[in-house]
Amino acid sequence: MSIGNASAPLLTRSSQEAEPAKEPSIDDVIEKYMGATGVLQLLKAVLVAFAWAMDAQQVFISAFTDAEPRWHCLAASTTGGCSPASSPCALPPGSWAWDRPAAASVVSEWALGCAGPALVSLPASSFFAGCLAGGFLLATLADSLLGRKTMLVVSLASMSVAGALTALAPNVWVYAALRFASGFSRSMVGTCALVLSTELVGESRRGTVSVASFLCFALGFLSLPAIAYALRDASWRDMYLCTSLPCLCYSVLVGFLVQESPRWLLVRGRKQDAVEALRQLNGRSRTTAAGFSMAMLELDAACAGTSTTGGGDAGALRAMWERPWALRRLAAIMAASFGVGMVYFGMPLNVGSLLDDGSGSDSDLYLSVAYNALAEVPSAALAWLLIGRADRRGSVVALAAAAAACSLACAAIPPGVAAARMAAEVVSFFAACAALDVVLVYATELFPTSVRNSAVGLVRQAVALGGATAPVLIALGRHRQRGSFWSFGVFGVAIGCSGLFVACLPETRGKSMSDTMDEEEERNHTAAAATAGGTDCDSGIV
Repeated sequence: MSIGNASAPLLTRSSQEAEPAKEPSIDDVIEKYMGATGVLQLLKAVLVAFAWAMDAQQVFISAFTDAEPRWHCLAASTTGGCSPASSPCALPPGSWAWDRPAAASVVSEWALGCAGPALVSLPASSFFAGCLAGGFLLATLADSLLGRKTMLVVSLASMSVAGALTALAPNVWVYAALRFASGFSRSMVGTCALVLSTELVGESRRGTVSVASFLCFALGFLSLPAIAYALRDASWRDMYLCTSLPCLCYSVLVGFLVQESPRWLLVRGRKQDAVEALRQLNGRSRTTAAGFSMAMLELDAACAGTSTTGGGDAGALRAMWERPWALRRLAAIMAASFGVGMVYFGMPLNVGSLLDDGSGSDSDLYLSVAYNALAEVPSAALAWLLIGRADRRGSVVALAAAAAACSLACAAIPPGVAAARMAAEVVSFFAACAALDVVLVYATELFPTSVRNSAVGLVRQAVALGGATAPVLIALGRHRQRGSFWSFGVFGVAIGCSGLFVACLPETRGKSMSDTMDEEEERNHTAAAATAGGTDCDSGIV
C-alpha cells in the first residue's frame, strides 16, 4: 500500500502483464485518495476534533459548580462557639457565612455539605452513570443506522440542550437527573469525533488528528477555570448556559460542513456515497468525472466477495461476541481503561482535598484546576511522540505505572506539605492523560471499521465507569480519617493493576487498519501462524 500515489492513475496495473494482478483492498483504495491529505481535508478533520473541547467542559464543569465554598465566622457570633475549626453543620444560623454567594455552588445553595457523602457525590456520579448508560445503548448506532457524523451531531445537540436545562434545576434531585441526561447525551461525542476525524484522513495523518483531538480537549478543560473565575460571584447556573449554547452552534456547523466517513459508507455497501464523500473531502475540482468512474470500478473490485453490510443494527456487538479473540481484546483494553479513567477524572475532581489544610483560599481552586488543564497540553505532545515512535503496549504500561506511583505519593505525603502533594497530583494526572490518549488511539487500531465505533465506545464507557467510581471515593475520603487513602491510594492501586492488562494485547504500531471482522481475523490467523506459541490476547484463535 503506497501512501504517496494519490495522484497516480487508477487501475494501471491491469495493463502491466509483467506484474501479477493483485486485487486492491478497501484500505488500498481509501489510501489512494486520502494518503496525500489536503489542507481542506485536514481542516475538516480538526473541526470534528474540536468536539472534544465541548466534551471536556461538560465532564469537568462540576469541579466548580459542585465545589464546597469556604466559610467564615461572623464577628457578632463569638458567643455562639464559632471557630475556624468548627463544622458549619453544628453551628446555629447567623453565626457563620459563606465567603462567596451561596448561589455560586450547588453545595452551598442547597446545603448539601451536611447531607453526607452520598448526596454530595450524587450529581457527579449521575453524570458518569449517564455516560455508561448512553455508551451501552447508543454505541452500535454509529456503526449501523446513523453513522459517525449523524451520531456526533445528535449527541452534541442533545448534550447542549441537557446542559441548558440543567441551569433551571430547582433542587438536587432534578439537577442529578439532568446531569444523568447530559452524560447520556455526551457518551458518544468523544468516540464519534475521534473515529470520524481519523477516518477522514490517511494513515500518515491519523496520529496528528488524534493528538489534535486531545489538544482540543485540553483547550476545553483549560477554558473552564477562566469561565469560572469570570463568574465567581455569579450563579453556578450561568456556567451551564455559557458552555451549552456555544455547543449548540458548533453542532450546526458540523452538520453543514463535515462529510460522513467514507470507510463507514463502504462498510455499509454505499460505494457511490463513499466516492462522493471523498470528492467533497478533497475538493470537487481535484476529482474528475473520469476519476469518479474509475474509483467506482476499483471499489467494486475491492468489495467483491466481501460482506460490507456490517451485520445489521446489533451486528457490531454480536460480531465481537462471536469471536473469542475480539472479546479478549475488548476485555483487556476495557480493564486498562477503567483504572486510567478513575485517575483521569478523579484527580481534577479531588483537587479541592489538597487545599483542605486551611492554608489555601478559594482562588487556589481555579489555579489548581488550571494546572491540571495545562498538564493536558504536554501530555498530548508526549502521546503524539509515543504514538509515532514507541509501541502502544509498553507506553500504556509505563504511563500507568508512573500515574500509580505519583497517586500513591499524594496519599503518603502529609497534608501540611501542600506544594509537594500538588506537584505529585499534577504529575499523576499528566501520566493518566497521556495513557488515556494512547489507549484511545490503540483502541481504534485494534478493531476493524465495521465494529470500531462500538468498540471504542465500550472502551470509553470503561473510562466513564472509573470516573463514576471516583466521586464516591472522593466524598468518602472527605468524611473519614486517612481520607487520602480512600481517594489517592485507591486511585494508585487501580491504575497500576489495570495497566498490566494491556501487556497481553497485540501490537498495532505501523499496521494498517482492517475494515471487516473477516479481514482482521485473517490477519490474526496469519500472525498466529507466524508466531506460534505467542502469549498475547489473540493466541489460540486458530
